[in-house]
Amino acid sequence: MIRLTGLELSRGGRILLSGVDGIIERGERIGLLGRNGCGKTTLLSAIAGDLSPDRGEIDQPRLRIARLSQHPPAGSHSLIEHVLRADSRRDAIVRELAALELTCATDESPVEGGRIAQLHGEFDELDGWSAPARAAKLLDGLGFSVEDHDKPVDSLSGGWKMRLDLARVLMTPADLLLLDEPTNHLDLDAVFWLERWLVRFDGTVLVVSHDRDFVDAFATAVLHFEQQTLQRYAGGWSAFERQQSERQRLQRKLADSQAQRIAKLEQFVARFRAQATKAKQAQSRVKALERIERIVLVEDESAASMRFDSPDQMPEQIASLVDVDCGYPADPPITIVRHAQLDLRRGDRVGVLGRNGAGKSTLVRTLVAELDPLTGDRTHARALRIGYFAQRQVESLDPQSSALEHLKRIETKEREQVLREFLAGFGFRGEQAMTPVAPFSGGEKARLALALIAWTRPQLLVLDEPTNHLDASARDALTAALADYEGALLLVSHDRGLLRATVDRFVIVASGQLSPFDGDLEDYREWLADQARNSDSNSGLNPPKDRANQSSLPLPSPHQQRQQNDRLRKPLLSKLQRVEREMTQLQQAIEQLDVQLSDPAFLKIGPQVVAAHRARSELVDQLEKIEGDWLSVTSDLEALSP
Repeated sequence: MIRLTGLELSRGGRILLSGVDGIIERGERIGLLGRNGCGKTTLLSAIAGDLSPDRGEIDQPRLRIARLSQHPPAGSHSLIEHVLRADSRRDAIVRELAALELTCATDESPVEGGRIAQLHGEFDELDGWSAPARAAKLLDGLGFSVEDHDKPVDSLSGGWKMRLDLARVLMTPADLLLLDEPTNHLDLDAVFWLERWLVRFDGTVLVVSHDRDFVDAFATAVLHFEQQTLQRYAGGWSAFERQQSERQRLQRKLADSQAQRIAKLEQFVARFRAQATKAKQAQSRVKALERIERIVLVEDESAASMRFDSPDQMPEQIASLVDVDCGYPADPPITIVRHAQLDLRRGDRVGVLGRNGAGKSTLVRTLVAELDPLTGDRTHARALRIGYFAQRQVESLDPQSSALEHLKRIETKEREQVLREFLAGFGFRGEQAMTPVAPFSGGEKARLALALIAWTRPQLLVLDEPTNHLDASARDALTAALADYEGALLLVSHDRGLLRATVDRFVIVASGQLSPFDGDLEDYREWLADQARNSDSNSGLNPPKDRANQSSLPLPSPHQQRQQNDRLRKPLLSKLQRVEREMTQLQQAIEQLDVQLSDPAFLKIGPQVVAAHRARSELVDQLEKIEGDWLSVTSDLEALSP
């Protein structure tokens, strides 16, 4: 249990939290929510022991804490070795064993032999032999290929180094996990994987995130930063929004009632203070006014609205790829996506899906002409204006120039007041528009890059993970702006809310091919799960049959085929009945827990809420597995139907 008592935290002379009391129970999975700069990262640092509170205490037992590093990893050692080093005790044993065994090869000492035996015993207790497999599984879940495992850490780009550091943290033996925006550099499939991992983690989790769906998937409670305090809400992000809305409604009602009472007291004081016969009563009401603790309404966290104005001209045919091989020129060329066909027309709104490393960014860069097609034809409408956002656009901002100076480089003729008004629409008001970019947060830089794109009034918006570093209110503003945008849109994002609200159809990059995806994001989750199951069982890698032998076998008669199908159908029908019974039992158990978790009295007892959420997560996992069995059995039965 972690107990906060009278906690006060500040940064740069600004108070972030003041007089905060609270308890985090063991095993809780907490989402830390609040706008950028409110103090979420500072709180994590204080809990980790990296900084001391200005006042108050953080009381916690001796916990093994794992936290994402503030600096990207570096070194010439391999990725798999970097992850394995996360278990410092195992790493120390490996190093000591290597030294002792080298010594024993030249000098047989019973003391050293005993020490080797002792170390091997400790190694077994740590389950050290399975560590390489566990590390490989973490790397795989976060999008690294098997070929990447032996690459040096220094060969990775910044975003992939952050993924590697996340793998290191998840590998660390820990009782408390502190994660600050862990999904920023993940693709959607890795986000799904991380959600499942966090739900199964046997410890306490505190995660800073602005991703609604992600928080909903793992959190048992939310701590929201409100006016230098922490307000606790049961459940995930959706539950937090419902509870906060109700709390705000009640606060407004109480504030109105209090305002009426204060007005009456002030009116009495103003009327009778000067009268000797009423002076005593007036003074009593003055003291009553002083004792009233004013109700402070929760601030509205709505962001400055973004906008993407309609293009002045919109051609019918925007852009297309015809039989295009996407990749990188080399000898021989490195082809990532083969024979891509993509047709973008006026009003098209397309989301791009695909696993990590499948080639989504390569496809996008080929479409916007950052890369030339290796083969095939790419066409753009005449004088097409493309608004392309990717992480490199953020990184290429001039740190010594202000937001206004960046915009002036694009628009040299417009009046400065017009430019400043436009930047204000993206949150850069007053002096902030004149401040150099260097001290800007990641979210502020992303907003500036989007503003520079919006000024050009593009006919085609191509956005590759635009929500990285944006807080929830900025994501809402971007979602609203894209929903109103009248040009064509191609979007790569791990933000499910953004995808649902802004795109009409999906395409998927998989196995080196681009193809339409007939389904929604839940269908995509199922597709990923099927791919993982097939990979684990190698069910999609059946060896080819010998055609010569196959042709020499006599074909069964229709009657023999029906008899054979009947024999195969009976055990499948029996299995189907059993699976359906198990599904019903699991669904009923989940419904019973949902009833408990909707009871306000039940939610007041932290430990039993944690246990109920954990039990529900385990039941949901079981149900997903059983549903997979059900789909498999029904598919087999359909194949045997006449």
